[in-house]
Amino acid sequence: MTPIIAFGEALVDMLSSRLGDDSGPETFTPYAGGAPANAAVACARQGIPSLFLGMIGDDRFGDFLVDELTRYGVDTQHVVRTREARTALAFVSRDRQGERQFDFYRPPAADLLYRREHLPPGIFTEPALVHLCSNSLTDAAIARTTLDLASIARRGGCLISVDVNLRAMLWPQGNVDIALVEQLLERAHLIKLSTEELDALRGDRSAEEWISARLAKGARLIVITDGPGPVSAHLADRQLQAVPPNVQAVDTTAAGDAFIGGLLASLSRAGVACETLGDWLADDAKLNEALTFACRCGAFAATRPGAFVSLPGTSDLNDLPS
Repeated sequence: MTPIIAFGEALVDMLSSRLGDDSGPETFTPYAGGAPANAAVACARQGIPSLFLGMIGDDRFGDFLVDELTRYGVDTQHVVRTREARTALAFVSRDRQGERQFDFYRPPAADLLYRREHLPPGIFTEPALVHLCSNSLTDAAIARTTLDLASIARRGGCLISVDVNLRAMLWPQGNVDIALVEQLLERAHLIKLSTEELDALRGDRSAEEWISARLAKGARLIVITDGPGPVSAHLADRQLQAVPPNVQAVDTTAAGDAFIGGLLASLSRAGVACETLGDWLADDAKLNEALTFACRCGAFAATRPGAFVSLPGTSDLNDLPS
């Protein structure tokens, strides 16, 4: 199996007890989360060697996150702790369909203080699947670190996966720096994004023009999710589609992370690395199987509240509808 290395934010999701316009007292329950941390756990839950890189506050929420990552099987030996900033929090409210809204307490936050000098020596000298998200671009210093890390990993022969995962409220004045996001995408072999994120990134271009441009600049596979709708996979020479199972969503917080975790797990189990990605992508049966599995992982996560706790293990998908 090819190991997974996920870089970026780990945070605590404070999940509201209310659904939609419920009245009455509101309480918040802490759940471990953060998009790249979720992806690391999703892979570990599938039995994949999974390591998380990032900085977490030296506080009780940081202790909680490290304990949860470890409990779910993620290697945390290279997690950096700091007293210079607190662990990030995200207060999460949901409507009755499980769709969520976030209020982030970030910046300041510990994950934004990770720098190139914190990178463990030799971490990218062996084949690995390296996963990143755009939330590590929202501040100039962490953006430089993220782009440097992606470049170092790619030069080292790692396969780079990027989940766009746009959260406009994390950016200064709520304005996403599209050019900066695209700099990260230029380093990616595998790109995952939603239809809404595609619309935000493409500007005046058509979806087809944007996808073609990204493939021409080096992406090998672009996967576009659409909530409960069909998933489309785009390669230079063809397109494929997969349909998620029909489930009743409770909380969609980690559904996208479960999806990309499931897809990366399939790559890992097949022993795919950067130099063998082309051969794997040429096999429609393998790619279809991986997309279907990823859809099932995402659907499962949507039926449970929280992030880490909602991610499926190896036997959890048996009872999902096909």
